[in-house]
Amino acid sequence: MKADEQSKLVLRGYRPGDWKPMHALDIVCFELPFRFGLREMRRLAEARGAICVLAERDEILSGFCIAHLEDQWAYLVTLDVAPEGRRLGLATRLMGDVEEQARAAGTSGMGLHVYNGNIAAIRFYERMGYDRVAMHEGFYGRGLDALVYRKKW
Repeated sequence: MKADEQSKLVLRGYRPGDWKPMHALDIVCFELPFRFGLREMRRLAEARGAICVLAERDEILSGFCIAHLEDQWAYLVTLDVAPEGRRLGLATRLMGDVEEQARAAGTSGMGLHVYNGNIAAIRFYERMGYDRVAMHEGFYGRGLDALVYRKKW
């Protein structure tokens, strides 16, 4: 990310009502069945044990990441980056912040599911140090399998 772009970008925690613009961005980022409904987005963002990091540029949502603390592991629920914010390091910053918070909470690592046809996301998670550990058939629906990744701290 260029220095002038970085200086405008702010990472922050979740605030009440953020689920509305988060849902709007999720619609831009994902097609059905990979995106969340409006109520589901609110439930995920406001869940007990949720780590929710938002990225804003000039007070406009550029991306967000939600993870949930589950026993000794964190689980990445979603990572959304607006099209104009892609390939600028924003996903890496969001994931790094969420991982740091998960570590600080005492987790042993983080797991995630990713659609086996989303090659860009698979490459990203592998670059971030995640290892493929399994495949979950039909995770996203009939014929839509997910790869399961984990990263230990």
